[in-house]
Amino acid sequence: MLSATGSIIEYAILVYLFIQIGYLFIFSIAGSIATRKKVVTTGKLNSIRVFIPGYKEDSVIIATAKAAIAHDYPKDLYEVVVIADSFAPSTIAALTALPLKLVEVSFDKSTKGKALTKALEACADDPKDLIVILDADNIMAPGFLHAVNDAYNAGYNAIQGHRTAKNMQTAFAFLDACTEEINNHIFRRGHVALGLSSALIGSGMAFKYSLFTSLLENIGETAGEDKEIEFRLAHRREKVAFLDGHYVYDEKVANTAVFARQRSRWLGAQVEFFEKYFVEGWKQLFKGNRGFFDKVTQTFLLPRVMLVALTCLWLLFVLFFAKPLLYVSAVLFAALTIALLCGIPAKWYNKELVNALLQIPGAVLSMIKAMLNIGKARKQFIHTPHGEIKH
Repeated sequence: MLSATGSIIEYAILVYLFIQIGYLFIFSIAGSIATRKKVVTTGKLNSIRVFIPGYKEDSVIIATAKAAIAHDYPKDLYEVVVIADSFAPSTIAALTALPLKLVEVSFDKSTKGKALTKALEACADDPKDLIVILDADNIMAPGFLHAVNDAYNAGYNAIQGHRTAKNMQTAFAFLDACTEEINNHIFRRGHVALGLSSALIGSGMAFKYSLFTSLLENIGETAGEDKEIEFRLAHRREKVAFLDGHYVYDEKVANTAVFARQRSRWLGAQVEFFEKYFVEGWKQLFKGNRGFFDKVTQTFLLPRVMLVALTCLWLLFVLFFAKPLLYVSAVLFAALTIALLCGIPAKWYNKELVNALLQIPGAVLSMIKAMLNIGKARKQFIHTPHGEIKH
């Protein structure tokens, strides 16, 4: 009886790993072999408003605001709006001196969704064609707003830029940068290759102004406003474009403590949307909305670093206790390795990458800590500090 029960559990774990790894492998291979679509440049220039929400981001917001103001898009066609939540008076004074619009907000429980809602209300008398959302540490690469403009002219009302690392001075920051590029490859490039929407990532995003206003209605206090917007877009069957190679530079996490705090917030949002949309996902699938079902499927997936750890532990287990499953388990491990390595840019294959991969055990411990704090993350706002780059 015990042996039979053990076999059932072993096969259940194997099926679980097969679903997780199979999903990543399919989209990773699709992202590797598909021809990247290029948006045709057009002459029409649309008006753009760049929103930069920030919570206690005094250390980085001035540099970000100045870079946004200096971006190479016609000055009469775009405006920078900084949404300041709990900034120091000296930072407010410095921002006031810049050619931008400043919206000060304060909440009992701060969220990006509420901050953006307040900013939209403050700008209601002067709507633009497009809205672009940056984080307080983001820097747009030259030409980014032109690429957004072209994608919009091509018919896309929701657009995700290619967010990539602006710092890799520590091995852990390099690992975090690799994780971001793997996610870009699988959940953006690979999904678009198979006719699905790019995943949103919280910043470097652009939307038709009127669409975004409607998407933010009753956004609530969720810490995963980008995921809520994803589900709302998927429900409307609105495709999200991916501006592959048009970069928004983002500060990566340089140490395990900040990594754990950030991932607590992300995991809390993932659990929230799994509970909220699991049943609806199946309803939408039967209605032919595979894009919505795909978004629900993503809430079931383990974080990549945890999947690597679980697969390694499983291999050790079958090596000693379930050798008949060793071959198929080894194939799964190989598929996972291929899926993840395909997402890392070729130019990053150097000794720094080896040092970054050595940080995986620390990242796993941080993820375990993050999982233990999911309950806390769902009840209160967890801030990820920026401006801690080590030079």
